[in-house]
Amino acid sequence: MSAVITEDLIYEILSAVEEIPEGRVASYGQIARLIGRDKNARLVGKVLSMSEYYGQFPCHRVVNHAGRLAPHFHEQKNLLLMEGVVFKNDSHVDMKQSRWDC
Repeated sequence: MSAVITEDLIYEILSAVEEIPEGRVASYGQIARLIGRDKNARLVGKVLSMSEYYGQFPCHRVVNHAGRLAPHFHEQKNLLLMEGVVFKNDSHVDMKQSRWDC
């Protein structure tokens, strides 16, 4: 059964993302677990891709489980660098140093 994207679900995801502190990152799966939807990491990604329609949220602080940046979010790396997030290479955040422990 696929998850239905509702306004409540969107704001639940965006509220969790809003809690990520500056200089830290979380994975899509981590956000999914925080809202009680362990198997819906892709749903989190889908909602974040539409977040601009709901206000300003720090979606740049969400990466995949390996620290890889979102492929079409060109400003993401610069936004993270400005916050002091540590990178292990050009396209991956160092998750050991920068993961948000929530």
